[in-house]
Amino acid sequence: MALTVGTAEVGSTSGSTPSLSHRLNWLRAGVLGANDGIVSTAGIVFGVAGATTDSIALLIAGFAGMVAGALSMAGGEYVSVSSQKDSELAALRRQEAELATDPEGKQRQLADHYAERGLSPELADEVARELSAHAALDAHAQVFLNLDAGTHVSPWAAARASLVAFLAGSVIPLVAIVSAPAAVRLPVTVAAVLVALVITGVVSARLGGAGTWRAVVRNVVVGTLAMGLTYAVGWVVGRQL
Repeated sequence: MALTVGTAEVGSTSGSTPSLSHRLNWLRAGVLGANDGIVSTAGIVFGVAGATTDSIALLIAGFAGMVAGALSMAGGEYVSVSSQKDSELAALRRQEAELATDPEGKQRQLADHYAERGLSPELADEVARELSAHAALDAHAQVFLNLDAGTHVSPWAAARASLVAFLAGSVIPLVAIVSAPAAVRLPVTVAAVLVALVITGVVSARLGGAGTWRAVVRNVVVGTLAMGLTYAVGWVVGRQL
């Protein structure tokens, strides 16, 4: 059970399910991972397409880039989230130690916090006393660390989400450029990539509450530049071989 005071929610039960904002953050990360997969793999296959029209070479390069990118994303996410989790646990241990050595001082600190937020001194004391009696660590973690003492980020879940999202995004340009007839291979891939980028732009904007058109235009411009520049590099290198 959580007690809400002002805009802060404190005293959550340990082991509670992730909040809506937490789930939205993971979903947003998945969309961005898919977007990275689309742009990265499109850049690779367009670079190779600038140098050769060999479908096997395109498939090998695209598949290698897809696997390497997915593993890199998953590994980076695992390391990053592990570091975040270690920092959160260390901060919680410090709060727990302080609560054990000076419970009255920590209760006063909590009361002062709520008094500064506009509660009367009497009500602030009552809130701090109730929270300290039933959920002291949760209260201090949420108020002073912006953490939920019973819920922690999962490095493995983050790594899996990044891996799957990147692979899902990578499949689009790879399948398009390999399966399309050679004569229309590039325009078909461009169309597939741009449609995918429009979709991820719209979804990421909706999740973040931002303007849709700006996110879509940004996605499309970045993807187009990636494909155009890597194709140009591949074309120049291919002419030198």
